[in-house]
Amino acid sequence: MNVQASILAAGMGTRLGRPLPKSQTVLRDGRTIMQQQVDNLRGVLGEDVPITVVVGFKATVIMEARPDVLFAYNELFDSTNTSKSLLRALETSHPGGVLWLNGDVVFDPRILRHAQPWLARDETFVCVNTASVAEEEVKYTVDAEGFVLELSKTVVGGLGEAVGINYIGSRDKQVLVECLRACADQDYFERGLELAVARGVRIAPVDISAFDVVEVDFEEDLRRADAIDAEHLRLDVRAQA
Repeated sequence: MNVQASILAAGMGTRLGRPLPKSQTVLRDGRTIMQQQVDNLRGVLGEDVPITVVVGFKATVIMEARPDVLFAYNELFDSTNTSKSLLRALETSHPGGVLWLNGDVVFDPRILRHAQPWLARDETFVCVNTASVAEEEVKYTVDAEGFVLELSKTVVGGLGEAVGINYIGSRDKQVLVECLRACADQDYFERGLELAVARGVRIAPVDISAFDVVEVDFEEDLRRADAIDAEHLRLDVRAQA
């Protein structure tokens, strides 16, 4: 399984109100959010998995903290949203599919193990939590075959929430690149995925509700992330089912 990964960490993180990029926020176990993400990616997908971080706000802080990964730069980080950061990631990627994470996601590494069958088949997917459908989160609906139909914060009748861990298969990547280019500067990357669906891309919703995952936007989210059982964030869980 040849997988490459990208972490979208260009944003200013104004809602959390910290002086550093959100990805550099230190968790209860002493690791930053990004350190935890990199540990999870390498622990599950292999130490040699290529990882590219899209940087923007205080880019040098992240680059100095992570000299062991590659970087892409979103120079318009203060006037664009995640659609353009993902575009940078895909445009600079190697041939093949790309697994990407929002730079503020704290998650149980077993999520990646759970998603491995889709990765092995090179099938495009978004990880979703069907146990929660909060108004302010990105929600989704599906078509008659069970593939994603709508994906945005304004979805009505959502079946669950997208959690910020996604994969674009190799055969779908160029279509998504074109759709991301068509997105407005302030669009989230989910808009690009919706446009790709309209062009025939099939996106599987992968239910990871059994595992802990928190996107850290506010202090309350950080408290929730720090409340996750430490055993659910460590690499030794990779051997478990």
